[in-house]
Amino acid sequence: MAKAGSKVALILNLILVLSIVLMISTAESRQLGIGFGGAKTAAVCSSVYGAEEGDTCTSVSQEFNLSFDFFLSINPNINCDNFFVGQWLCTEGSAN
Repeated sequence: MAKAGSKVALILNLILVLSIVLMISTAESRQLGIGFGGAKTAAVCSSVYGAEEGDTCTSVSQEFNLSFDFFLSINPNINCDNFFVGQWLCTEGSAN
């Protein structure tokens, strides 16, 4: 019986390792700008701001005199519905 249990544990550990490798691979490809269509979509940030209580994407873009579309382009992975106090937001840069 111990052998069957160890086989199940081995299979579960293998699945776990493969899942972690897949997550890392996916994260690295996004960070390098490799993704759908192979187009590079990396933004270059030259100034950041730490979000404060009550900040929204709109309020931060207005505070730094940025158009909302430009703010989103230099913060490509931001979730405007759920960012946290202290999260770094790009306030100056370029979107490629």
